Amino acid sequence: MNFNYAKRMDNIKASEIRELLKLTQMPEVISFAGGMPAPELFPVEAFKKASKEVLNENGEIALQYGPTEGYEPLKKKIVERMKKVYVDATSDQILITSGSQQGLDFVAKVFIDPGDLIICESPTYLGAINAFKAYEPEFVEIETDDDGMVMEDLEEALRTNNNVRFIYVIPDFQNPSGKTWSIERRKKLIELANKYNIIIVEDNPYGELLFEGEIRPAIKHYDTEGRVIFLGTFSKILCPGIRLGWAVAEEEVLSKLIMVKQGADLQSSTVSQMQIDRFLEIYDIEEHIEKIKALYKNRRDLMLKTMEEEFPEEVQYTYPKGGLFTWVILPEHISARDLAAKALEKNVAFVPGGSFFPNEARENTFRMNYSNMDDDRIVEGVKRLGEVIKKIL
Repeated sequence: MNFNYAKRMDNIKASEIRELLKLTQMPEVISFAGGMPAPELFPVEAFKKASKEVLNENGEIALQYGPTEGYEPLKKKIVERMKKVYVDATSDQILITSGSQQGLDFVAKVFIDPGDLIICESPTYLGAINAFKAYEPEFVEIETDDDGMVMEDLEEALRTNNNVRFIYVIPDFQNPSGKTWSIERRKKLIELANKYNIIIVEDNPYGELLFEGEIRPAIKHYDTEGRVIFLGTFSKILCPGIRLGWAVAEEEVLSKLIMVKQGADLQSSTVSQMQIDRFLEIYDIEEHIEKIKALYKNRRDLMLKTMEEEFPEEVQYTYPKGGLFTWVILPEHISARDLAAKALEKNVAFVPGGSFFPNEARENTFRMNYSNMDDDRIVEGVKRLGEVIKKIL
């Protein structure tokens, strides 16, 4: 069949990660591909109890339509959670979204016209690239070091381009690199955004999953002019399948996001919002997060130790202090896509890095996830991958 699709479909491609996950459903595959939490930590019994209480006590409300902005008791609990990243917000500044991915789509819909410029880290989150591309922007990639975006490069991009719509950043345990921004870079970002009158989209799915040190204040904490849109989620600290996140923004911006959500899905699931709200009332989420952090730290340590032992010395990788990923850099003449194909023959999967660059792909990179596989499979998978890399070298 030959249908006439919208031009925007030319810019939309299937997510490489989601396509890879289809292959990794086979039990024999050791998958370092997805950003998937450890399912053994999902609070199944607790959610059963919370769900039963919600339906027994307020079933008619839970199964009914609700306000677009979200369930007010849950919004108030999110206000309290935001204090953990040093952000003072009110429930009127919060919109419940169907995962933080929906927040990315809404921000794009509100701000991007065809041909506009989006500034992002290089590399950056593939899901954000795909969400933004539907609205036909162009991208300006800014190099990063161990402290975040290189501010001199960012200011040069802002100074020389007059149609930048927003700066998209993941300042904590970045996907895919695992890097975390310094406090000085966070402050400087706000300074430059104020100077050039630019919106900042702060994506923070991993910020609470730190293994070392203290949580750093969100960029939103330093926001003096209401130009930061903060996106959070329950996917990494509870469970992704319930699909609930939130956006924090000033009233003017939030009103636009609310209008867009009304056109997209009217509201996020009432019953899911009430289930999480009840969970937060009857269980200690901080204790649950500590369990997640302990497991992921052990798995990170094991993966990096095994990589040090099994990978050739020509291969570099990041040391994340939290989150779910490490980023691997191969010698320039090696394609991670070729490596991925050979690794799959050994039943090992990872995500080639080229798709994390919206402009010119750097194919000698790839992303490794350490949260989802158990210890034995991490060790075996890294050993197999090391053997493949050595053969290619």
